[in-house]
Amino acid sequence: MTAQIHLVNLGRPALQAPQDEPQVIIVDDDRAIREALHELMLSAGLQPVCFQSTRELLEADVLDRPGCLILDVRMPGVSGLDLQLQLAASGRPKPIVFLTGHGDIPMTVQAMKAGAVDFLTKPVRDQTLLDAVMTGLERDAAQRERAEIVRLTQSRFETLTPREREVLAQVARGRLNKQIAFDLGISEVTVKLHRANVMRKMEAISIGELIRAWETLPASLRNVAAN
Repeated sequence: MTAQIHLVNLGRPALQAPQDEPQVIIVDDDRAIREALHELMLSAGLQPVCFQSTRELLEADVLDRPGCLILDVRMPGVSGLDLQLQLAASGRPKPIVFLTGHGDIPMTVQAMKAGAVDFLTKPVRDQTLLDAVMTGLERDAAQRERAEIVRLTQSRFETLTPREREVLAQVARGRLNKQIAFDLGISEVTVKLHRANVMRKMEAISIGELIRAWETLPASLRNVAAN
């Protein structure tokens, strides 16, 4: 990977892509490496944005956008590994490709156990790095799709009345209408009415789809509805 490329202002973020377009966020305190990575990502049709430190990254409004990180391990201030843990702890996990000239086996194991896409050592083949980045972008897209499903399901669940939530919890347990009626002290006709409302509000076309939606909900919501 060569660093003989057009100079761009990589001391601060480059022009950012549209909000819905994935970005490859490059964080490295070595300017030549940032320049080389920036050029490589552009050559592959990707949208790079560069930072010289984790502090600079955290001050920018980019982490919640689609994309992945190419992250050096050892940098002034917060290290790459520390940033990985910090993002996970804050509920903002991001696919990370670690790229370092100072890696060792314990460091690699730590990064991979914490969910890194890959842990690569400089110098690295361009295609190897690009393959890892594409894996990271695909993983981010999948994570965002799952998060959107959870958000939609939770939004629909919140439209249910307390009784409808109780009926949903019972249906998810495989209980029959007459069993639900007995447990809740209501008529079977009323159970059928609540069940129909649940199906409509949750936008489920089958019991199987309704149960899958139930299982998508956070455990805290399922526990409240079931108790």
